[in-house]
Amino acid sequence: MSTRVEPVSETLLAERVSEFVLARAVGLDPETTGRPVRLLVDGHPSTHPEQLADALVAPFEAAGRPAARVSVSDFLRPRSLRLERGREDPDSLLDDWIDVGALNREVLTRLVERQEYLPSLRDPDTDRATRAGYRGTAPGTVVILDGALAIGRGLDVDLAVHLALKPATLRRRTPPEEAWAVAAYERYAQEIEGAPDLVVRVDHPDHPALVHA
Repeated sequence: MSTRVEPVSETLLAERVSEFVLARAVGLDPETTGRPVRLLVDGHPSTHPEQLADALVAPFEAAGRPAARVSVSDFLRPRSLRLERGREDPDSLLDDWIDVGALNREVLTRLVERQEYLPSLRDPDTDRATRAGYRGTAPGTVVILDGALAIGRGLDVDLAVHLALKPATLRRRTPPEEAWAVAAYERYAQEIEGAPDLVVRVDHPDHPALVHA
């Protein structure tokens, strides 16, 4: 399959990604714009997927789509479970940290079935429940979920955008104290090849590029 690489400016990135998502949303539900869209923005922490996710709120709302923000980091499994195999186990980081069941049950599936979602479940720093309440959603809401190592984990999302790094860039951007995690990200890059709906190359943060299949 041939691909086309489209360089974009940092300021235009959110606009171009939102255009892509809205165009694909029509295909998800051509009869109505009332169906919610569940979007995952995924990338290594150094790519700051949360920043792109935040930046997408304004263009979605300008297009008449209410937007809601959720972070994977607020739906991690309890520390006793995710660190069961130690604090520096790359396979555990990839396979066991995200509470997929809770994210689907409380956010991604609930959004469609009940038109509401839980904005957070557990504080990743204190490991305590956030005691957040459910929030209702308007028709056509786009829920923007940011995270890392989240594609292909069983999350009930409609579209996924991946912020991609070359292996050398990944290793260079990973702090020495987190070098143990590189193996997880390298395995992940192989496992999700071809899975994201849109890839954004961000080896040079000031010069991102969209990769179109």
